[in-house]
Amino acid sequence: MAKQTTVRLPKDLAEAAEAVARVKGTSVNALIIESLSAEVARVRADKEFTTRPNRLLKRDKELLDRLAR
Repeated sequence: MAKQTTVRLPKDLAEAAEAVARVKGTSVNALIIESLSAEVARVRADKEFTTRPNRLLKRDKELLDRLAR
C-alpha cells in the first residue's frame, strides 16, 4: 500500500524535476521515488551513518541512567 505525502519544492527544483521527468518519459512522482530510493540505498550503505543510531542509543541510555540515580 502506498502512503501519500506532500513535498514542497523550491520553484527552480520543481521546474528542473519536471524537465528531467519529461525527458525521461516519466512522471515527477516516479522521478522522486527513484531519487529517494537511491538516496536511501546510499545512506544504508554508509557505515558511519548506520553506526550512528547505536552510538546515540548508548549515549541516551547513559544519560537516562545518570538521571535515574
